[in-house]
Amino acid sequence: MKKVIKQFFKTFKVRREEVAPSLVALVMFVTLNALVVSKYFRQFSQIGPKETKYFYSLFEVSGFDPITYSVLTNWWTTYNVFRHPLLPFFEYPFYWLNQWLAALTGMNLVQVVVALVLVAAAFYSFIFVYRIVRELVGLGRLDATLLAFTTFSMAYVLISFGVPDHFGLSMMLLLMALYISGKCMRRGCRLKVWQTWALFVFTAGTTLSNGVKIFIDALFVNGRAFFRVRYLLAAVILPALLVWMFARWEYATYVEPNEYAKKQELVRKGEEERQKLLALFRDTTHIKDSAAVMKVFNRQMQRLKHRRWLDNQRQPWMQHKGKPMGKGEFEQWTDISTSRWPSAVENIFGESVQLHEDWLLGDTLRGRPVIVRYRSWPPYVAEGLLVALFVAGVWSGRRSRFFWMCLSGVLFDAFIHVVLGFGLNEAYIMSAHWAFVIPIALAYLLRQGGRFRPLLRALVLLLTAWLYAWNWLLLAGYLAA
Repeated sequence: MKKVIKQFFKTFKVRREEVAPSLVALVMFVTLNALVVSKYFRQFSQIGPKETKYFYSLFEVSGFDPITYSVLTNWWTTYNVFRHPLLPFFEYPFYWLNQWLAALTGMNLVQVVVALVLVAAAFYSFIFVYRIVRELVGLGRLDATLLAFTTFSMAYVLISFGVPDHFGLSMMLLLMALYISGKCMRRGCRLKVWQTWALFVFTAGTTLSNGVKIFIDALFVNGRAFFRVRYLLAAVILPALLVWMFARWEYATYVEPNEYAKKQELVRKGEEERQKLLALFRDTTHIKDSAAVMKVFNRQMQRLKHRRWLDNQRQPWMQHKGKPMGKGEFEQWTDISTSRWPSAVENIFGESVQLHEDWLLGDTLRGRPVIVRYRSWPPYVAEGLLVALFVAGVWSGRRSRFFWMCLSGVLFDAFIHVVLGFGLNEAYIMSAHWAFVIPIALAYLLRQGGRFRPLLRALVLLLTAWLYAWNWLLLAGYLAA
């Protein structure tokens, strides 16, 4: 056990060659979070009955939700328990930290607490990308530094580490899992049962679908041994079953009673409104017969319900969510109506990497159109260059088992987002779950570049500089406004 703990802390020890680039990145992450905190601090630092309402009514940075602010202010399983089963419990210690700070200062410093966590997650994400490129792909310090910064030049990778959502934490955990798995590959050893458990529980507990990527990593690392009965039962089936059972218990304990109470309250309010409208109708109508009164009133109520339904259908959260495959627990999150090709061009490889000037950081559930186009051609040139370099990188890394492990996780994301349509109407906010594969692919391209390596490095550097200039100009303007 002592050796395991020592190895765990060694993973997070910053090495001498990592100090300089990681400190520069740290300044960037602190600046980003300082801008987010300052934008909302006056309202969000208040303590009182309206503090949670402020989070949801005022916070708008694209489609990111301020649920973490709410959980750390008034702890509850506010996240969707089937998508983030353990996340509120991971955050419970930070809730108590925030409570202590509130008692000490008389302010709700939830933004500061969340910012500290996000900066730490961003810092180690940067280091893990650096180590993957340096140790597992085999590039030099200069290229590893360049590609680590390239990762955070992409708009929604950077933004994920400044907003109170789960994406930044998920990226850090996924990168850590890739790094640990890659090290096992290089050493010719296997992922042990306890390692698979630890990686799966933290990753799937934060975002359930990302737990699949841990099993993908284990499959590539362990090879045929993955299918041995003992490992399959102990390291795959058992933790998956326990996390799912916990999610079901969590739903039955926290969510279901709350939903039932809300439904009962809606029924009560609906009946109160009905009685008031009925009394008003009786006072104003000339009809004397009671049966005729109820018949006309019921007809009017049906028309009122239909008008309200039509008004609701016209709202952005209904117009932009796409048509689901069904109404079940998971089918309701799918989307078969949002156009795939425009989404790929403008959102997946567009907004994920470069912010759009129009509807800047707007939320599709508040009015932003699903598809927004750039005003001019330079962003499309940058996007085309990025995609071309990425495709060339995939080809360059085609013989690497480690790269196929990285890419398989992204293919899983492509399946749930592009094929099933989960979150396709705002696919860019999921960038932190997959976009780090782009600099990893570029690392293989540089490694195989030969005499073209200086040119390729120059193109990556030019693209990175463009993305930083473009995204920071728009982002800083939005947050400082």
